[in-house]
Amino acid sequence: MPKVTVLNQTGSSVGDIELNAAIFGIVPNEAVLFEAIVQQRASLRQGNHKVKNRSEVAGGGRKPWAQKGTGRARQGSIRSPQWRGGGIVFGPTPRSYSYKLPKKVRRLALLSAISTKVQEENLIVLEALAFNAPKTKDFIQVLKDLSINKKALIVTADLDETVALSARNIPGISVITATGLNVLDLVGHEKLVMTKAAIQKVEEVLG
Repeated sequence: MPKVTVLNQTGSSVGDIELNAAIFGIVPNEAVLFEAIVQQRASLRQGNHKVKNRSEVAGGGRKPWAQKGTGRARQGSIRSPQWRGGGIVFGPTPRSYSYKLPKKVRRLALLSAISTKVQEENLIVLEALAFNAPKTKDFIQVLKDLSINKKALIVTADLDETVALSARNIPGISVITATGLNVLDLVGHEKLVMTKAAIQKVEEVLG
């Protein structure tokens, strides 16, 4: 089983923790990881692009000239697609880009992302993370004590508004709960910081 040092908020070692090898120690599947990232990014797309077809553009209520006798090509409306200001043919309309992956594939991708952090030694385990009041200055001090100077994902067992508010204004720092752990956040941050309670919760859900 992988073993990781447990730190307190000041960066001092307070012991070790053995991680579940089935969650934190698998061989990452890069192909599945890639599929999960593409799927999650696709689901975030708004899909609200819109053009007007010939039934939606203004004008064009009458035939511009007679069908025959003018020497010009026949036209039924000045809002036909070939006219300037006319409707758009086959243009984008609002749609959803989201799709689903099989449950086992999503789980394997998540385990691969977590295990990658452990193998790269980018997982930091905290005994606990708590503040008396929401203070960005206090959170920045914790990051300094933990030697974190890159993008970091903070994972807590449950929603702690004091922690979330303290980190809200720090660039590159995101705070989520253990149940909200996802592939896109994991690969988008260099460091993964988890509390012992969060690890226990993840092992309960994914174990």
